[in-house]
Amino acid sequence: MTVRKTRRTPLALVAGAAALVTLAACDGQGSTGSGTETGAAGGPIKVEASDSACTVSVNTAGAGNVTFEITNKGTKVTEFYLYAEGDRIMGEVENIAPGLNRRLIVEVSDAGKYQTACKPGMAGNGIRGEFTVTGGAAKQTDANAQKAQATKSYADYVANNTAALEEETGKFVDLVKAGKVDEAKAAYARTRIYYERIEPVAEKFGDLDPAIDVREADLEQGQQFTGFHRLEKDLYVTGLKPDSAQIADKLLTDVKDLVAKSKTLELTALDLANGAKGLLDEVATGKITGEEETFSHTDLWDFQANVDGSKGAIASLRPLLQERDAALVSTLDKEFANVQGLLDKTRVGDGYKLYNQLSQDEIKAFASAVDALSEPLSKVAEVVSK
Repeated sequence: MTVRKTRRTPLALVAGAAALVTLAACDGQGSTGSGTETGAAGGPIKVEASDSACTVSVNTAGAGNVTFEITNKGTKVTEFYLYAEGDRIMGEVENIAPGLNRRLIVEVSDAGKYQTACKPGMAGNGIRGEFTVTGGAAKQTDANAQKAQATKSYADYVANNTAALEEETGKFVDLVKAGKVDEAKAAYARTRIYYERIEPVAEKFGDLDPAIDVREADLEQGQQFTGFHRLEKDLYVTGLKPDSAQIADKLLTDVKDLVAKSKTLELTALDLANGAKGLLDEVATGKITGEEETFSHTDLWDFQANVDGSKGAIASLRPLLQERDAALVSTLDKEFANVQGLLDKTRVGDGYKLYNQLSQDEIKAFASAVDALSEPLSKVAEVVSK
């Protein structure tokens, strides 16, 4: 089974929450309650998520844009995914708080067997159900020149950042292997920014994402602690270990593998829209809480990188969005500027304050600004899919 990095639930949302309910199902993940009844013709597929079920109103759809409307009727924050074979993520929506509705639009061009999944508590492999796509559809990039230009522009952005990621990771690994702890610490945060900018792309490659970026608190039984955060712990807490050099070599190998695979990745305009929102969810579920960089407290470097990545995706889509919803573009510009303004206030030299140096007022201001940006970002996929 593919092991995937899981995101952590914001602390304010999990306070007092009970442990995950043990569920029984055909795949050991829980009952899906999926049915075959159809809703309104052409309307979104309704998903009712709870702490113990993931009821999908329709388990078959034609190829093309598939829209899911998820309602969280449980007590835990949840996520919803559509997986292709091998747990390849076709689309996801995260951080769905109890009582909230979220919409996910996924472009599925190929007929075949897929799986839906709800993840109460945003952990584990989820409550899964079978989902079938019939027929076939041309990818949006094949049919719309404006969308094709957007994806080409974003592909260039990814290529620039993956090239920098490989180069900087090589330097960081050399410092670790040479035992130059202080220099490796100085390189740690600036190396990770290139990964954080393109994380939605990284997540499309199954085990590579957790191998590179898993957090110790998110390790599943039998999963080895590798990647950036293992070296973060070695550098900032325990001191370098006998196997630190081996872990560093594996990190560089995994990054090179990621870079090679990213060159052949086919993206759609919807991927960009969903990725922009996904990066902001990374901020909301990790950077705002200080849980991403537990040992180094360099969360604000990641925060900035996630915002940069989200803006990069929106910048690629901007001509299309401007034509279809100019008011939305204006709102996005305003809210991105608000978040950036708060980040700029935390700058120290060529970096940022450590997370544990932030006041509660600063954290609250960030949370409010992220919420304000999240709302217009959630509308981008619907505009793009028209």
